[in-house]
Amino acid sequence: QADLVESGGGLVQAGESLTLSCTASELALGFEAYAMGWFRQAPGKEREAVACISGRGYHSDYADSAKGHFTISRDNAKNTLLLQMNNLRPEDTAIYFCATFAYGDCYPSWRTSTLDVGQGTQVTVSS
Repeated sequence: QADLVESGGGLVQAGESLTLSCTASELALGFEAYAMGWFRQAPGKEREAVACISGRGYHSDYADSAKGHFTISRDNAKNTLLLQMNNLRPEDTAIYFCATFAYGDCYPSWRTSTLDVGQGTQVTVSS
């Protein structure tokens, strides 16, 4: 099972930015073999897909709530996944998780099917 460790969460005010990081290790294959994504879960709500990026970083896909608001990227040399979050809103408050997928691209099923998921990092946006 992969070890995924998220960092970069915190408490910010509305309109501010944060960049989340996820470092992966213990992968069965090379980091580049896996599409990766971000999910979030707000208190009392179900887990929500946020963004996905293909193994080589050429293709990304976003949930409607993230389009134009968040940017997913990856540094394959450092086994690191990033999520740049701009103009944060109180409704973005959630625990953010990174995940691997059992394939190298962001197929439509990425929103509902993950392989490994990290422990999460808390993001709190105050109004």
